[in-house]
Amino acid sequence: MKRISIIFAVLAAICYGISSPIAKILLEDVPPLLMASMLYLGAGFGMLTVNVFRAKRTRQKEARITKKELPFTFAMLALDIAAPIFLMLGLTMTTSATASLLGNFEIVATTAIALIAFKEAVGRRMWIAALFITAASVILSVEDFSKLSFSLGSILVLSACICWGIENNCTSKLSLKDPLQIVVIKGIGSGVVSLLIALLTGERASGLHFIIPALLLGFFAYGLSVYFYILAQRGLGASRTSAFYAFAPFVGVGLSFVLFREAPTISFAIALAVMAVGAYFAAYEKHEHIHSHTEVEHEHRHRHDDGHHDHIHPQPIDGEHNHTHVHTAVIHKHAHTPDLHHVHKH
Repeated sequence: MKRISIIFAVLAAICYGISSPIAKILLEDVPPLLMASMLYLGAGFGMLTVNVFRAKRTRQKEARITKKELPFTFAMLALDIAAPIFLMLGLTMTTSATASLLGNFEIVATTAIALIAFKEAVGRRMWIAALFITAASVILSVEDFSKLSFSLGSILVLSACICWGIENNCTSKLSLKDPLQIVVIKGIGSGVVSLLIALLTGERASGLHFIIPALLLGFFAYGLSVYFYILAQRGLGASRTSAFYAFAPFVGVGLSFVLFREAPTISFAIALAVMAVGAYFAAYEKHEHIHSHTEVEHEHRHRHDDGHHDHIHPQPIDGEHNHTHVHTAVIHKHAHTPDLHHVHKH
């Protein structure tokens, strides 16, 4: 399960990694608020189309969002409106390579919020990773070291990372639900509101030729990426998923050098090396100890060979399925991640 979750996290990173360089090109003709709305609308309507062709049997295996999850759903939507707006504005003021690498600060924000607000366990390696990633982000953000002035573009990108860090933790609370339903809600909900904001502020595009490329970019970078990200969170939790997601900025940086021929500066090269060390520590963080599970009743997609779902059915069931079930109290020891089955205290 952990290996599969890691694969999903890397796929999410690759899909999202292409966003900053390509969005940088589209921003030459599209205002930033309008661009943000197109990206999310592409994600929402694209995944809605995927859902139409999804097998009915597959849909039945997934649990639907209920009233209990509405607070996290609304918070997710609000943050998804703010974050891409900050990012698009930041992209107009800084290089796409810098913006891509600064995206790794999302790991730090996600980890800190997971620990402080949601009490997710964070080990020593994750803290070392956060330290290196923060240092790299500072190196990239400082415009003039002699005067210690920060570029506004970098600050806007970091603001987007903080928003997404909070949003990642909210989404983690929904990760046991149908990921495709979550992406559709995120995409259409955030996209429509962002579009209204763009129109009310007077933003207009130079033509309609940008719509299809922007929607397609949104489908891959915000639709498929978030879909894979949620699947990864099921097995890894918020902070670990964001750690493997650290691969995304390096995809963006590589694509930026190819598309824009941006020559890396000395500070950029140093930041890249520091960021790579941080990503390494984040990826190889391990966690194992004796822990207890209290009795809990919930509903989500599951199977009976994962060591945590041993309830009995009247009729034999093979493979993944979905229904309301009870986990009995148990104390045991094994390597685990802070997924929604491991939210115990330390």
